[in-house]
Amino acid sequence: MVESIVYKALASLASGQVYPDVAPARTPAPWITYQAVGGQDFTGLDNELPDIENARVQISVWAKTRKEASQLIRQIKRALVNPQVKAVPIGGPVSNFESDTLLYGSSLDFSITYNTEV
Repeated sequence: MVESIVYKALASLASGQVYPDVAPARTPAPWITYQAVGGQDFTGLDNELPDIENARVQISVWAKTRKEASQLIRQIKRALVNPQVKAVPIGGPVSNFESDTLLYGSSLDFSITYNTEV
């Protein structure tokens, strides 16, 4: 469920190259990947499942330059931190460089709480 929320918010970025987990082989940069990497459980002592869930989602970008990666992660932040998605950034972006592909990366985690009944 959180995957569809993230994809919908990011689909217009990176020329639509937005993928769960990993980008397909030979995808030209830039691209965006996202994956759930945990979250907060709201199950109470009564073992009733609430109508809301929380996911910690890691968003990563890969681009040909550091500037492009930084700009893209900023666009992602704008797309997710809004009244519709209500994502909360966890920390700041982490920069990376992949020497095999000569691509620059940037990752940022978000906490996203959403209604499972929608």
